[in-house]
Amino acid sequence: MIDQRFTAARWRKSIGSGDTNCVEVAIGGPVVGVRDTKDRGTGPILAFEPAAWAVFLDGVRDQGLTSDGTAA
Repeated sequence: MIDQRFTAARWRKSIGSGDTNCVEVAIGGPVVGVRDTKDRGTGPILAFEPAAWAVFLDGVRDQGLTSDGTAA
């Protein structure tokens, strides 16, 4: 099933990413989408509220997350 929230989304991949083990992010609208680059258009999309995505990014920037995803 195609997630209609992302049919017109503009997906971005980090310029530092290689060809494997990468994710793409679509920011805009009521949700932020994250998908596996190699499954473009066919794989699942994780959807986050913008506030939750911002907390995640802040944690990554501040190195406040451990390798298992919990707060340090």
